[in-house]
Amino acid sequence: MNSPFPVLSIITLTPVVAALLILLLPRTAKQEARLIAAAATGFSLLLSLFVFFNYNVDFANAATTPEQMFQFQESTPWVEALGISYHLGVDGVSVPMVLLTGLASFAGVLISWGIDDRPREFMAFFLLLVAGVYGVFVAMDLFVLFFFYELAIFPMYLLIATWGWKDLREYASMKLTLYILIGSVIALVGVIAMYFVAGDATGTYSFDITHMMTVAAMPNSPFDAQVLGIDGLTFARLWFPFIFIGFGVLAGLFPFHNWSPDGHVAAPTAVSMIHAGVLMKLGAYSALRVGVQLLPEGAQVHLPWIVFLALINVVYGAFIAMRQRDFKYVIGFSSVSHMGLVSLGWATMNMYGMTGAGLQMFSHGAMTALFFSCVGMVYDRAHTRDIPSLGGFSKKMPWVAFAFIIGGLVSMGMPGLSGFVAEFPIFMGLWDAGPTIALNVGAWSLNNYYGVIAIVGVLGIVVTAAYVLRVVQQVFFGQFNEERYGDVGDVTVLDKAALVMLMAALIILGIWPGIMAPMIESGVRPIAQLLLGGA
Repeated sequence: MNSPFPVLSIITLTPVVAALLILLLPRTAKQEARLIAAAATGFSLLLSLFVFFNYNVDFANAATTPEQMFQFQESTPWVEALGISYHLGVDGVSVPMVLLTGLASFAGVLISWGIDDRPREFMAFFLLLVAGVYGVFVAMDLFVLFFFYELAIFPMYLLIATWGWKDLREYASMKLTLYILIGSVIALVGVIAMYFVAGDATGTYSFDITHMMTVAAMPNSPFDAQVLGIDGLTFARLWFPFIFIGFGVLAGLFPFHNWSPDGHVAAPTAVSMIHAGVLMKLGAYSALRVGVQLLPEGAQVHLPWIVFLALINVVYGAFIAMRQRDFKYVIGFSSVSHMGLVSLGWATMNMYGMTGAGLQMFSHGAMTALFFSCVGMVYDRAHTRDIPSLGGFSKKMPWVAFAFIIGGLVSMGMPGLSGFVAEFPIFMGLWDAGPTIALNVGAWSLNNYYGVIAIVGVLGIVVTAAYVLRVVQQVFFGQFNEERYGDVGDVTVLDKAALVMLMAALIILGIWPGIMAPMIESGVRPIAQLLLGGA
């Protein structure tokens, strides 16, 4: 469904225009830079809310062609000779991600108001990062998707290397950039291979996602054709793991996750919020959109073993988080654990699990943005993240204590909050997938193991409850060290506004999942119908 008003372009390009305006300001115009950044992210957030509340779920459910599955579409030829177009659009999976980006970016600007070290450059690079994230979620051309995907990496490197924690920033920024860049290059090679295979079969060479979806749904799709003269080895089976895992690097998929906690810890607070809250979702979203949706036969073969990697994420990440003394490392490894739940949801290949994964992306994004904002507020005032050295901070920072407790309850999957409505469908999907999915390796077959994965995965939630309660008790309750932290005060009004906004998203989704769940269902239904166990 095409849009007469280019709302997606305005959402995406507003941060770019604002970044350029900020760079044109004199170096002394610090307050003006902050105001422009707040206005740009606030405006994009308002338009994201417009898109969210005007997305037509009924129209999406009635769609019969790939073109009808996306709304608010904009399309302009870009490099016609190569089949590249500036094509934007959103479906039920990407709309919540656009809204999440708006929430996290606006809250990040509010929390960064106190940055006094070159705030002009900080805000400009932060806005470019936000634009790259928006662009990936709205792109309907694979070239455009990769264009914005890479755009998000460059400012992330500069923000961490320049404004990050001095003890770790150089190492973490380089490590993050290399991991993500290598993963994206691997995925790009697979996409280029898809481009030529689809073009050779249809005579139309195009990077357009709807064209690729049409090719993938063909009765004798070239993506399902045998390659290299090996029985059983099709194009989809060969390239799916490269594309899925290539994007999965950014999603923190085990064993390519260890860039993430260091990146979280080294980054400034606002960048950590975008990094964990939104940037990691780029990997999970792209793995679904490019890998699962366009190569469903490959997904059916490989997701039954990739699910083990996701399970390691969930359990291993939770145990490692429990062992940390550094406040920020706890949240960094917690993020790795919870992102594993998203991959578990995709791996179920059914409506329950995939809907839960979509909800988990939004819930986890708002939750980790809230967590990192709380950690940043404590660190900015206490100048330490050593958990045993803290204590009693609820007396000085009650808003932060309350916000962290809300985030902790979400991460534990407490009913009435967004974590529960996201995680419950994922585990339902695992149980539902158990009888239908088998892992076949030659003559060896393993059946009904998804139920075991669900049981083991619950262990991650139990451990999450343990480390969240430990952190809450040690940081916010107990004896307050008046001698050491006597000058610690409460947070600013802008900080409180950011906390309230993020908490509201988590509470509203938990109480009223119907505001988002049907939208995500409309987005994942066409994908589930292509997969084993699809509804």
